Amino acid sequence: MRAVVARVLSASVTVDDAVVGQIDVPGLLVLLGIATDDTAAKVDTMARKLHELRVLRDEQSCATTGAPLLVVSQFTLYGDTRKGRRPSWTAAARPEVAEPLVDAVVANLRTRGAQVDTGRFGAAMAVTSINDGPFTVIVEI
Repeated sequence: MRAVVARVLSASVTVDDAVVGQIDVPGLLVLLGIATDDTAAKVDTMARKLHELRVLRDEQSCATTGAPLLVVSQFTLYGDTRKGRRPSWTAAARPEVAEPLVDAVVANLRTRGAQVDTGRFGAAMAVTSINDGPFTVIVEI
């Protein structure tokens, strides 16, 4: 499981000209990718890391500040560009495996008390963000 986490002032996801998820206060935009070998055993660890990651201002986390997260599924995080000019997607989990794991991470975050909005799995999404910093990290489990 891999996440690209950006500290943002605001962020939103639009599908077919309708906003399907947004945060309009400082928080985290999380692009979440699932690999072919990922299982439910990694869900709790990823959710805990995202919730408790101390990357907000003054080394705070979403857990300590109540800052929201916008979680967007992103299979392209597992694109392999080492050979040729076209990425290989063989390391990315198939949708029927990835979607339940993304949903489980979101559910786990909400169980922890996190305010979470999401994109729409498999949709053509337009993601907009105003970065804070910029400050971006990769979380890999």
